[in-house]
Amino acid sequence: MTDLPEMQYRFLGRTGLKVSVISLGSWLTYGGHVGNETAFDCVKAAYDAGVNFFDTAEVYSGGQSEVVLGQAIKKFGWKQNDLVISTKIYWGKANAANPAKPLNNNGLSRKHIIEGMNLSLQRLDLPYVDIVYAHRPDRDTPMEEIVRGFNYLINNGKAFYWGTSEWSASEISDAWRIADRLGLIGPVVEQPQYNLLVRERVEKEYRWLYEAHGLGLTTFSPLKGGVLTGKYNDTSAPPAGSRLAESEDGYVKNLRTTVGDDTWTRQLKQVAALKPVADELGVSTAQLSLAWILKNPNISSMITGASRPEQVLDNVRALALVDKLTDEVIEKIENAVQSQPAVEVRRF
Repeated sequence: MTDLPEMQYRFLGRTGLKVSVISLGSWLTYGGHVGNETAFDCVKAAYDAGVNFFDTAEVYSGGQSEVVLGQAIKKFGWKQNDLVISTKIYWGKANAANPAKPLNNNGLSRKHIIEGMNLSLQRLDLPYVDIVYAHRPDRDTPMEEIVRGFNYLINNGKAFYWGTSEWSASEISDAWRIADRLGLIGPVVEQPQYNLLVRERVEKEYRWLYEAHGLGLTTFSPLKGGVLTGKYNDTSAPPAGSRLAESEDGYVKNLRTTVGDDTWTRQLKQVAALKPVADELGVSTAQLSLAWILKNPNISSMITGASRPEQVLDNVRALALVDKLTDEVIEKIENAVQSQPAVEVRRF
C-alpha cells in the first residue's frame, strides 16, 4: 500500500488525545451486513493505513458490532494503548430480556449509563474504552444525572473521555455549565452528521462551542448514505440488495422515504453539479466530498464506513486531495452544491 498518503492525526478537541483524521466506524456494517472475516479485513486495512480510531455503539447490530471489533483487536494482537476505541450508550434494548419493553435499558439514566457501559465492555472484551458517547440527548433524565453518570465511568476507569452525538448546542452548553458547577468533566466531543449536503449544525449551530468549550467533532455519514458517491444519479430506485434498499436501520429507512421526493431530486442535482469539479481534479465525487470535510479544522476525525477493504483504501486516498483544495477549488465546490448555511450577522 505504498500509494497511500501518510495518515494525519489531530487532537480530539481541546484534549491531549490524538486521533487519526480518518476513522473506521461499524454502523450498518460489522456484526450484521458484512461477514466477520470481511470485517476483520477492513479493520486490518484501516490499521495498516494508520487509522487508530475505531467507533462502535451498543445499538449497532444489537451489540454484535462491538463483539466483532473486540475480536479483531484480539485476532491481530494489537495493544489497546495504540488504539482509540469509542462506543455509544442510549439504545440498549438488545440487553433486555424483552427487547420490546427495554425500560431502563434505554436512555441516559445513571442505571443505564453504568450497566450499558459494563455490557459494552463485556462484548468488546476490553477493560475500558477511550471515548463513550451519549448516543442521543435524553430529555426525560435530568442533565445533572447524565453528567454525573458519565463522570462515574471516567472516575472508575471505564472510559477516559465522554461526548455526545446529535445533541443541540444548548444541551451541550447546559452539560458544561453543570459540569463546571460540580467540578466535573463535560462532554469534550460531539458526533454529528456532516457532509456537503448536511452542514447547518456543524457550521452554524455549533460554531461558538469550538472556542467556548474546546469542542471536538467526530463526524459521521460523510457521503450522506452513498448519495455523494453519485451511484444513485442514474437510478430511479435504490438498487436491489443495497443497504438503502433493504436496511431496517432507522436512519436508512428514513433516507429511503425521501427517494424520489423534492429533497432527493435536489441532492442528486447537487451531486451531478459536483462531478465536473471532481473530474477536473481526476478524483471521484466521493473522494472530493471526503477531502472537503477534512479541510475543516474543527473536525477531529471523520468516521467512515466500509464493507470491503478496497473502500477503506479509497477513503484514505482522499487525504492526498486535501492540499489541492485551494480557495479557488472550494469556491467551485460551493457554486456547484449551493449548500452553505447562512450565518446570521448581529448588528448593533
